[in-house]
Amino acid sequence: MLKQRILTAIVLLTVLAGVLSFDSAWPFLTFLAITCGVAGWEWTRLTLGRTSPLPIRLGLGLFILTMAQTFAWLSLGLSSTLAIQVSAGLCVVFWFVAVGYAIYRAQVQVPAAPTAWSGFALLTLFATWGVLAILYLTHGVTYVLSLLIVVWIADIAAYFVGRAMGRHKLAPSISPGKTREGALAGIVGVVIWILISAHWSGSFAADLMLRWGLLYTILLAVLLAVFSICGDLFESMLKRRAGVKDSSQLLPGHGGVYDRIDAVVAVVPLAYVLTEGLRF
Repeated sequence: MLKQRILTAIVLLTVLAGVLSFDSAWPFLTFLAITCGVAGWEWTRLTLGRTSPLPIRLGLGLFILTMAQTFAWLSLGLSSTLAIQVSAGLCVVFWFVAVGYAIYRAQVQVPAAPTAWSGFALLTLFATWGVLAILYLTHGVTYVLSLLIVVWIADIAAYFVGRAMGRHKLAPSISPGKTREGALAGIVGVVIWILISAHWSGSFAADLMLRWGLLYTILLAVLLAVFSICGDLFESMLKRRAGVKDSSQLLPGHGGVYDRIDAVVAVVPLAYVLTEGLRF
């Protein structure tokens, strides 16, 4: 299983490196749009049910919407980002309030609220796509990758430390495999990464440090790691409510696309608000 996960991860990273290697922004933004659409289909299948015809329509609608926005930015020269800014801000509020409360209550045996969580899915995925697209267009590849590595480090550190040293369950009713030791390792890993990459010009952490200073940057690194953990736990809760192990079987060893970006969709809007949305 681990070998399969690693091989799939290598393929995904190769694809990501490939679309980022072009001088044109079209390949990367198209890749993001496809990811957004597929994740929308998977996420809403968890909330609306696998037999519902709506998830595929909603996923396709997300893809069309994001590609239309890509066309507006890259071909028509339209530069308004107000919709993305508002969406990202709303996402952060929902993650703090609604998702935080849902994880705290951990009611995995009750049916998912299909309308509310499906709407949240569309909002979050659109905001995540838009933020990554904007950051890529305005700050470049280094900035986007250094932000995504925040999530990857939190996930990898939690996974391996949890397997090796995990003794105390983090949220047993939601995800029995996750441990407090793993979560702590993920937080420490993110803080270390932020402090190291803050010295690299053009990185997300350098921008965060410039805006907030050392002490607040460390605290915000912890917050970003916590959001990453919550994104993972939230999807686990949705899957348990839906009675499935993975959001789909598209990625061998990983499940679905949403399984791979469940923490990304929690962290990216927050990162944008912290570095762009709170400038005054």
